[in-house]
Amino acid sequence: MSRLLEKINSPRDIRSMTYKQLGALAKEIRRYIIETVSKNGGHLAPSLGVVELTLSLHRVFNSPVDKIIWDVGHQSYAHKIITGRRDEFSTLRRFGGISGFARPSESEHDAFGTGHSSTSISVALGLAAARDLKGENHSVVAVIGDGAMTGGMAFEALNQAGHLKKDLIVILNDNEMSIAHNVGAMSGYLTRLRTDPMYSRGKEDLEQLMKKIPIGSALLRFGERLKDSLKYLVVPGMLFEEFGFIYLGPVDGHDIKALSSVLQRAKTTKGPVLVHVLTNKGKGYRPAENNPGRFHGVGSFDVNTGEIFKNSDNPTFTDVFGRTIVRLAHKNKRIVAITAAMPGGTGLINFARLFPKRFFDVGIAEQHAVTMAAGMACAGYRPVVAVYATFLQRAYDQIMHDVCLQDLPVTFAVDRAGIVGEDGPTHHGLFDFAYLRPFPHMVVMAPKDENELQHMLATAVSYPGPVAIRYPRGAGFGCKIDDDFKLLPLGQAEVLRKGSDVTLLAIGSMVRPALEAAGLLAGRGIRATVINARFVKPLDEECILHYAGHTGRIFTIEEHVLHGGFGSAVLEMISAKGLKDIRVYCLGIPDTFVEHGSPALLKARYGLTADQIARAVTDKVVPKSRIRRLRVVSDNL
Repeated sequence: MSRLLEKINSPRDIRSMTYKQLGALAKEIRRYIIETVSKNGGHLAPSLGVVELTLSLHRVFNSPVDKIIWDVGHQSYAHKIITGRRDEFSTLRRFGGISGFARPSESEHDAFGTGHSSTSISVALGLAAARDLKGENHSVVAVIGDGAMTGGMAFEALNQAGHLKKDLIVILNDNEMSIAHNVGAMSGYLTRLRTDPMYSRGKEDLEQLMKKIPIGSALLRFGERLKDSLKYLVVPGMLFEEFGFIYLGPVDGHDIKALSSVLQRAKTTKGPVLVHVLTNKGKGYRPAENNPGRFHGVGSFDVNTGEIFKNSDNPTFTDVFGRTIVRLAHKNKRIVAITAAMPGGTGLINFARLFPKRFFDVGIAEQHAVTMAAGMACAGYRPVVAVYATFLQRAYDQIMHDVCLQDLPVTFAVDRAGIVGEDGPTHHGLFDFAYLRPFPHMVVMAPKDENELQHMLATAVSYPGPVAIRYPRGAGFGCKIDDDFKLLPLGQAEVLRKGSDVTLLAIGSMVRPALEAAGLLAGRGIRATVINARFVKPLDEECILHYAGHTGRIFTIEEHVLHGGFGSAVLEMISAKGLKDIRVYCLGIPDTFVEHGSPALLKARYGLTADQIARAVTDKVVPKSRIRRLRVVSDNL
């Protein structure tokens, strides 16, 4: 443990330190973060960029009495280290260890649980309003990145905060990045604030000028009008001042003394204040500074070289999606791609390069992405919205109202579905079957492997209505990729193995474990039919009912919550047919939020390995051959 860092057990310990000591402490914290993330993976570049800001916040404000809300929370590593979790930090993102995001159950210094973007100002305003209702007196601070400011929710909160005029501080952490480079008018506005000297000195110049304008005479009205006009011309942060905020900045986010001074001023200012802080994402680690997008969320890596370790040489499902949409777009000029600030994470980098006019990165604005896609579909295009399963939840109403209600041909490429691992409950994609399945017109598919993914995508962009394809995070199975696309018949399952004792009805990532389980069951005398369902909606009723009647028992297997999921769909269908003699057992995720940990460990925890599937079947199924032998023995008796 570094010399200064080993003395830090709470924010109180940094308040008596000199600025020189705080600068040295910042370097030690960075080394600790880099060392830990190189082993555990995590959000490196965002956390490295806010070390000085974190120290300044805890030097000026008295957490946990004062409330600090970290938007998304992926940049809170330094905050965790200095709020009593220094020794636990080595367990970051490991099962049973501390979370990679803010979590109130972990520390009283985490004022609110976070994980998704653009929420902090709304939370802070809620806390400020509650504070005032209680008659309490403490500060509330929201730390939000310029990337998160592309989300509409942030502006909804700014609008309400300016109206209510609550004492509230918003720290705009401006590093010109979210995950990818920021897009849109807000990004351009902030860039001008960062770079134009006129913005930097405009406010001081205006204040000097206004002192010379006569007050209390016939010139008063003219003076006020001149003041307003000049403010629009030269004052930095006018957008925020129009929202009702007092704007302070921009300020160097790596100068602790300057930051502390501005934050102290914000603390004593009445009403809503926005502090504009300029930081460098990845600060202090050259590979992350040079490539902040790559080191935004990263797996384990070599500290000396920055080389990221690969778990597999097989292409990921995301890679295959990216290659497939490019191939399809060459053939069909109506295909367009839309993503919400994640061109790299969703595999659209090559599409954007090859078809720049047909690629749209809307920023962190999933609602807008879906409705924009609906508009393009109305005009005859075939939009593909590439988004993580956990973030598509943010556009629930738009999927229903703007796409499904109008039966528009929008394809949702739902990446990182299922258990995603160390990012934990805010990022697992375990609810998409349940929230997509109820919508009329929606088709929901899940491929068993990366080869089937490309056929599903080709099928989806040829279908005249809305389609969602959900696929997992990480490497594929290394299966052969077909040269030609096959259009899959709507709602048709695939029988992979036949048996007379039990039917294993699996979807998506669970098909291979089901096949492996069938092999294990064969060694126990249980002959299993294995069906790759392919479709959650519509179900292949004919196929399922045929084998259900043949074996009498069905096990549905899904990497998804059981409530409202694939198994629920099968149960509903069996019930609607009045088939009381067929036993249905559902394997999946119970009614809980799944914690963080490696995908393999978490799947084992919830009974989704081949061996566990085989054991679950063995506990419920007696082979028909054994039943016949028992009958023979009974008859002989």
